[in-house]
Amino acid sequence: MDNTIMLTDSHLLSILQLASPALPVGAYSYSEGLETLVENGIIADALHLKLWLKAELLCGAIRLEAAVMVRSQQSAKMNDAESLCRWNLWLSAARETEELRASSWQMGRSLIQLLGKLEPQIVPIANAVGNPCNYAIAFGIAIAHWQINIKAALLGYLHSWASNLITAGVKLIPLGQTAGQQLLLDLQPLLSAAALEILALEDDQLACCSWGLSLASMQHETQYTRLFRS
Repeated sequence: MDNTIMLTDSHLLSILQLASPALPVGAYSYSEGLETLVENGIIADALHLKLWLKAELLCGAIRLEAAVMVRSQQSAKMNDAESLCRWNLWLSAARETEELRASSWQMGRSLIQLLGKLEPQIVPIANAVGNPCNYAIAFGIAIAHWQINIKAALLGYLHSWASNLITAGVKLIPLGQTAGQQLLLDLQPLLSAAALEILALEDDQLACCSWGLSLASMQHETQYTRLFRS
């Protein structure tokens, strides 16, 4: 099967901007439970981190986020505010802990505010979703507005997630920068496979097994020393 993605220069640059660690949405301040896992000795090296990220991509909450992002793109493309609101509420309800929900809301709010300044045409559909707006919803609105290929956008979304957590692992474990980049490179085939699987998911297949993330996040709320907000 030919999985080639054709992008114009404008579309490529837009997805690079959205997936960039320089995007001012505060993603760098979250570890999604990694800080607890490192503190407890569950993740102690690059291999442990790789196995954790692999498990999350195969059956974790990131699959739900990414699947909802795809649906938000479709809804925004059709200017279907009712559907956007429904998926936004659904994703908020699916968040397992207060920290994870708060991080999604904060990043979503920051992205929506940024998009409103960069692309005022987005404001009406963003206002229809209201506040709080999950990050996946805001991301979907952006790629619909910029007409970015959905598979390319999904790869960018997953790559940004993995890159952020690897960066957190580099700081927490700690790992060398080279080890972090090698891990990101090793994850490429899995990111591609996960994107194809997520695109094929039907609504009634949206489920995950992320109790490890949930427990780590709940423990992080009361962890004594913390570098990250989640």
